[in-house]
Amino acid sequence: MQTITFIGNGNMALSIAQGLKGKYNIEVVGRNSDHLDAFEKALGKKVQKHTLEEFDITDRTVLFCVKPGNLEEVAKQLKGKAKLLISILAGVPVERLKKKLKSKAYIRAMPNLAASVGASMTTLTGDADHKEEAEVLLRGAGEVLWLESEKALDIATALAGSGPAYLALIAEALADGAVKEGLGREDAMAVMRGLFGGFGKLIQDVHPALLKDGVMSPGGTTAAGYSALEKGKVRASCMEAVEKAYKKALELSK
Repeated sequence: MQTITFIGNGNMALSIAQGLKGKYNIEVVGRNSDHLDAFEKALGKKVQKHTLEEFDITDRTVLFCVKPGNLEEVAKQLKGKAKLLISILAGVPVERLKKKLKSKAYIRAMPNLAASVGASMTTLTGDADHKEEAEVLLRGAGEVLWLESEKALDIATALAGSGPAYLALIAEALADGAVKEGLGREDAMAVMRGLFGGFGKLIQDVHPALLKDGVMSPGGTTAAGYSALEKGKVRASCMEAVEKAYKKALELSK
């Protein structure tokens, strides 16, 4: 079984590891042994644990999962040359990775937190010679989509990478709306979860506009609620959220 080396032990690293456990041997590298132990406990599976200082990445397949602001500090402590480096650092271009970390090949990837349940939407770009290898690896955590440019990846990051936070806000707001009208909190949460679970399946094969039209009858309850969303500029706010996140990725790349 192939070994995958995680540099970093934060939430995203843990989410990906949860999607990959059982399919790959996992080793994790971090600065703090207590945090490494916590990672292993949360994963629910024994892993190889190493402290960061002077760790040798030679010929390893590395998933680089630190925060973008910690790139230089962490890179200085690593030695050797990886076989393949897959970076999930938002907004950090391949050229900058090459200046800080040695590897035979570089891939940028942007998974999301749904990797923990094997349902991530992960976008990738980089060294096309390693496209298949990276896709097979990250398909263990959900769906994958190869993109032809880093610009496209940064835009996709603003959508799929940050998207769970946007949808969480909408989910919470809808449940709060039901509670406001008198539905019990537990029932509102159960209905909301059922809504999102079913919608996730429906949206796979149907354009969103067709789903909307199929639910919204003339002068009905859906039309009344939809009008409130339009009045609140929900559509424009969602589009602006993607724009702001993309621009932030561009800032981080400088």
